[in-house]
Amino acid sequence: MEPPFSPFEGTSLPTEPKLEFAFEIRINFQKHESLPDLPTGAGRGFVYIDSGTISGPKLNGIVLPGSGGDWAQFRPDDVLATDARYMLQADDGTRILMHNRGYLWGRQPDTIRRMQDWMFRDGPEVPFEEFYLRAAPSFECPKGPHEWLMRHIFIGIGSRQRDGNTIRYFALL
Repeated sequence: MEPPFSPFEGTSLPTEPKLEFAFEIRINFQKHESLPDLPTGAGRGFVYIDSGTISGPKLNGIVLPGSGGDWAQFRPDDVLATDARYMLQADDGTRILMHNRGYLWGRQPDTIRRMQDWMFRDGPEVPFEEFYLRAAPSFECPKGPHEWLMRHIFIGIGSRQRDGNTIRYFALL
């Protein structure tokens, strides 16, 4: 039996993880909803995926408009726990379901408030260095050239824009 295809070479060692850049996803969203003041002390927000692009050495394509969104939990400790699901479409037409979970939090006590002002009230931009936006995606796709996505662990390092996110994904080898 032939070993599974992987677009990556090399491997991590038990004492030395190795990462390789795979692709970047730029997501645009405009419409949002919220459920504030839940009995748990948290709130819930939702952003609808309007569009997006995928570019990189291992995967290129688009984020299918209207294919999902992010149901973020706004925790009382000023951490947003993200929980996003949406469809990607690779350049060859393959559809890929992405489930992306992660965290967004500020490095200063007022960072999240300032980010909300930036995103929703036309406030000043918050620099990347002032927040932590990380993601851990998983994928589902049909058998074929992209099934390597279902055999690797990925981490994402994200930045915010007024109308969405850009997340760069790295495979853990």
